[in-house]
This record gives sequence, structure tokens and C-alpha cells, in this order.
Amino acid sequence: MTLTDPATGQDLRNVGGLVRDARRHRGLTQAQLAERLGSSPVEVARIERGDQEVSLELLGRLAAALGDGPVPVGRTVRTHLRVSGGTPLHGSVTVKSSKNAAVALLCASLLNRGRTTLRNVARIVEVDRILAVLTSIGVSATWDAGGRDLTLVVPEQLDLAAIDADAARRTRSIIMFLGPLLHRADSFELPYAGGCDLGTRTVEPHMIALRHFGLAVEARAGRYQATVTRSAGCDRTIVLTERGDTVTENALLAAARHDGTTTIRNASPNYMVQDLCLYLEKLGVRIEGFGTTTLVVTGRPVLDADVDYPLSEDPVEAMSLLTAGIVTNSEVTVRRAPIEFLEIELAILAEMGLRYGLSPEYPADNGRTRLVDVTIHPSQLRAPLDKVHPMPFPGLNIDNLPFFAVIAATATGETVIHDWVYDNRAIHLSDLTRLGADVRLLDPHRVLVSGPTRWSGAEVVCPPALRPAVCILLAMLAAKGQSVLRNVDIIARGYEQLYERLVEVGAQLEVFTD
Repeated sequence: MTLTDPATGQDLRNVGGLVRDARRHRGLTQAQLAERLGSSPVEVARIERGDQEVSLELLGRLAAALGDGPVPVGRTVRTHLRVSGGTPLHGSVTVKSSKNAAVALLCASLLNRGRTTLRNVARIVEVDRILAVLTSIGVSATWDAGGRDLTLVVPEQLDLAAIDADAARRTRSIIMFLGPLLHRADSFELPYAGGCDLGTRTVEPHMIALRHFGLAVEARAGRYQATVTRSAGCDRTIVLTERGDTVTENALLAAARHDGTTTIRNASPNYMVQDLCLYLEKLGVRIEGFGTTTLVVTGRPVLDADVDYPLSEDPVEAMSLLTAGIVTNSEVTVRRAPIEFLEIELAILAEMGLRYGLSPEYPADNGRTRLVDVTIHPSQLRAPLDKVHPMPFPGLNIDNLPFFAVIAATATGETVIHDWVYDNRAIHLSDLTRLGADVRLLDPHRVLVSGPTRWSGAEVVCPPALRPAVCILLAMLAAKGQSVLRNVDIIARGYEQLYERLVEVGAQLEVFTD
């Protein structure tokens, strides 16, 4: 694999034209090509117009889907990685914008009668799925020439009967349509929420929060049937039964157009919630308690503003990139890391013996998020004295917890990783044993990791969960010899051009398909 200079708009249009011509030569519709790619017709249309950056991974999938051999329509092209590991990384890599903030703001755009422009949007599968749903119900979505900024215009009437059910079922984020839609229709249907295979994840906290706004939801034949009972505007207090990120976001989305003051207690102050608050403030919603667990929202029945909002950087991606450097015993700088959402992780790593330095803080483009450049140095790590477990922000981020399993495998001693949130994710971490790690499953929520590990190459099928899948990839960077990670499409759900960016700092990766 070799890297090229960033594609220009003309380059992308040229690639798009080649894809369109090859598709037509094969007699395929955009929908049929999307089915082969495991993508959506919306993404194929963007590629052919030259409106989407085309990564090396996507180029490989396109080549396989449009190849000369007989490929039956309906076959999904599987993408794999060949990794030559065991060598240190070097240089610097820049954190991209937040996946979780992007999907929240895409859902929030349904509140606005004006034009919403989101700056520096992550070009990932999860975003594509939400966009496919939005455009299917009538929302106009236009990328700028550089493919980084997205402008959304919501029509007066949404065509909810035309919703792209397949795209909706592939993402759990569809649950965040409930908050905006309860203001637009007295009754509506949404497909069941999907996402990673992380065990049973109840939506009941969402139902409890939104019940305060007159929403009732009944499950019927694979869909949520929602009805709304209207009431006069009044002040209300909601106590969330769990301090969840999407639950807080749904409550905020509902409160934004409520004619009155809504107090949300036990709210999550996590990074994606803060992005949502900043966007809603641009729409004219007043929010007190920013960054705390009590939010007081003064809503407006009509939100009509042309707004631009630059998304903040992704702390989970930052942790992923830091882990790549740690497990390969490298000196690497991770630029534009949102330090407020990494302080606990870095404190634990310091206790484990990691040597690192921080640049002076500087503001993100949104004017509020604090960024730093983090430089890590080769270090001899030791197991932490206590178990590693997540907590709601400002605790250790639940999405960052899996990275401590692969880090602990490089440390001397025993570490208990306790994932009390998800039923199955700890089980997926046991796949690290295929690469030589000593990872023992204590129960569905806890693993015991003993180190240090002498990593060795192996062939592993990607687990059906995003963060454990990336952990396997990062361990392969540390493993001597050659490894193969199969069925890596799930990684594209949450990371933009991850493979290319790892190659930029010295990783040896090759994308292939079959």
C-alpha cells in the first residue's frame, strides 16, 4: 500500500466518472452496486458525482465489486487487512472530528427550519447511514467541493412513509429521531435501532425521558410505533434513570422546541452532548449548566436559523491513535486531542508508567473544546494497582475501556478490565489471545489480562463490535510477522481513513478483498 497526495475535487470527479462508467458497463444500478459494497445507493451516487473522498479501502472494494470476473448481484464484497507488525511507529497524526457528535447533530438538524451547515464532518459509514435515512424522508444534504462540510435543509413536510428502513436498522442512532420527530407529527413509525453486537441495550431510559413530552412508544413487528399527546407549554423537571449520552441528547432534542423550561437532572456532560448544546444555542435555545449534570433548557416552539457549526475532535479516536503508539513502543504525536475528555485515561496511563508530554492548550474551531498535542515516548508499563473500569463523564470513557485491554497486555503484571455497561464486549476482547495475549474471561463483564505479551502474528476474524475490532488491529501492529484481520468493514463505522493514517506514521498495512 502506498499513499498519494490528497485528492482534488477534479480527481474525485474523475474517479466518480470511472466508477459510473464501469457500473453501467456491467449493467448494474446504483442500488445493485451499493448492495455489493454493503453500502447505500446514496453513497454510490455521491462517489459518482465526485462528492465523496475515496479511501484506499473503498477503492479496493469498488475494484472487487466492478471487477471482470462473474460477481453475482447480491454478493457483499468483504474487506480484509494484511498487517506486517513488530516495528515502531513514528511521526504525528491528527485527530479527526467526532463520530458521535456528527450523528447527534444530523438528528438535531430536523429541528431547524433554516439551513444547517456542519463543518468538518467525519466521512464514515455511521454518518452515511443517518444521511441515507434523512434524504429518504426528504431532507436535502449537500457536500461542499472539498467533501468536508455538509449543508442540510429540512422540508416543511417529511415523507416518513419513505424512510430507508434498511439504513435505519443498521444504526442505533436512529433512536435519536424520536426527540425531534415528536414535534413534527402526532404519530409516526421508526424501524428498530441496531448498531454493534454488544448485548441487550434497553431503550427504556429514552422512553422514560420522552414520556414527559407526551411521547408513547409501542413495539410492533420490527418497528417503534410512536404517538404524541400534546399539552400546553409548562416548566418540567426530568430525572434521567441513567446518565447516558444518547438519552441526554434525546431529552435535549425534545426540550429544544418545548415551549417552556425543561430541567434535565443526571444529564451526561460528555463530548457529544456538549457539541449538541453548542449547536442548539446557535439555533436560539438557551441552555444553562453547560458541561454539568444539570441542564436547564429554555426552548422555542419554532427554530429557524441559518447556522454553521464546526464539529469538535473525537476523544475516542485520539485514544485509539495513542494506543497504537503505546503498544508498538513508539514515539508518536497525536495532534488536536480534546484533553478534557482524555484526562482520566492519561492519568491511569501515567500510573502505569507511560511517559508523555502535552503541548500548551489551544481552542477547537467551535471555540469551546480544549485541544492539545500529546507526544508519547517508549515506556516500560506496569499493571495498575486497581481494576480499570468506565464511569460516566468525567470518568473513563466507556468507549475507551477496550483499549486498556491491549495496553494492559503490554504491561508487566495482572489487570482486571471491568466493562459493567455491555454484556458481550468483554467476550470479544478474548480474541487477543489469538495474537499471544493472556486474556482470561472471568464473566461476561470482566477479563483478567496478564503481561507482558510476546505478540505473534495470526489470522483473526473481526469481532462484531467496533472498539474490540480496532483493538485487534492495534495488537497486530505490535505482533511480529504477518497477521490477517478479516471482515474489517465494521471499523469504517467509526473511523475515517484509519488505515491510511496509520500508514502515514509507519504502519505496514495492505487492504484486500475477496
